[in-house]
Amino acid sequence: MATIKDVARKAGLSVTTVSRYLNNHPYITDEKKQKIQQAMEELNYLPNSLATQLRSNKSFTIGVIVPRITNPYFAYLIDAIEQVIKDTPYHTLIMQTYNNKEEELRLLKMFKQQHIAGVIMTSLENEIEVIEAFSEFGPIVLSADQSIQSDKIKIIHTNQRQTTYDAIQFLIDKGYTKLAYCTDNNYFGHCYNKPRNLGFREAMEDNGLAIREEWIFNNIHTIEDGEKVAEALLHEEMLPNAVFAGSDEVALGLIHYMTEHHIQVPEQIAIMGYDNQPISSLIKISLSTVNQPVNAIGKQLIECLLATLEDTEFTINNEILKLDIVERQST
Repeated sequence: MATIKDVARKAGLSVTTVSRYLNNHPYITDEKKQKIQQAMEELNYLPNSLATQLRSNKSFTIGVIVPRITNPYFAYLIDAIEQVIKDTPYHTLIMQTYNNKEEELRLLKMFKQQHIAGVIMTSLENEIEVIEAFSEFGPIVLSADQSIQSDKIKIIHTNQRQTTYDAIQFLIDKGYTKLAYCTDNNYFGHCYNKPRNLGFREAMEDNGLAIREEWIFNNIHTIEDGEKVAEALLHEEMLPNAVFAGSDEVALGLIHYMTEHHIQVPEQIAIMGYDNQPISSLIKISLSTVNQPVNAIGKQLIECLLATLEDTEFTINNEILKLDIVERQST
C-alpha cells in the first residue's frame, strides 16, 4: 500500500508539500497540485482521513440534519450539498430527527465531542434560542423561514410563511373555500406557530373562512399518509373542496386514493402539493404545487458553512432562494 512518502517521491516534491495539499492548504501552485494528484492516481493512494484529522486536530465531518432522508426533497437537498463538498476535504454525516425535538438535541450534542466540524440543519424542531446554545461548539447553518432570526447562527432564509399564505390564497381565489390542511408537525401542539401553519391560518382568517379541526391532519409525511387522509375525508359527512397537502408525496397519495374511489380531481376536490418534485409534473393529473429551489438552497447552505469553516467571504444570494406557485391540473 502506497504511503505519503511514496506520493512525494513520485511527484518529485517534499512530504510537507504533499501533506499541505492533503490538508487543503491554500498556498500550493496548480502545477504542484497536478503532480500530486497524478502521483496519487498512479499509486492508487488514498489519504487516511482519520489520520489527517488527528494530525491537524481538525474534523472534516459535516453533520447534515434532516427530518427524513426518505422524503425526496431532502434527498435532492443532500445531493446538492454533496455536489459542492465532493471537491473539498470534507465529507457528510447524515442524521435524521423524524421531526422530534429531543432527537434534534441528541444529534446536536455530538458537537460537544468535537467529532463534527460544523452542522447544516435543514429544518427546525426546537426554538432558535435552544439551537443557539450549541453554536459555541462550532458553526451551524440553518435553512429556515424569514421570521427566524439569529445573531449566532447563519440562516439561509426562504419565505415559507408568505408562500403558504399565497398558496392558500391561490386556492381561495379559484373558488375553493372549504379547505383541509396537512402538516408534517402537530398543528395544535408546540408547532402552532410554525411558519407554514401561520401562513395557512392567516390566509383563512383574512378571507373570513372557518378552520375545521376535523380537516386539520397532523404529522403527515408520506404517500401512505396521503392515502389515509383521503380515506378519512371520504368518511366525513361533507367533503372539502380542496386540500393543501403540505408535500408532493402526501398530495400523490391523496390523488391516487381519490381517483381509485371515483372522486374527480379537481372537479370534486382540488389538491395542492409543496416542493415541486420532478414526479409532480409527470403523473396523469399533474400536480399544482409550491416550487422550492432545492438545488440553490442546498448549495447556499454548504457554501455558507464552508466559508465559515475556512474563514472566507460568502454572501447569501436571496434572489435564487425565492419560492413560487406552479399551477397544473390538480387545481
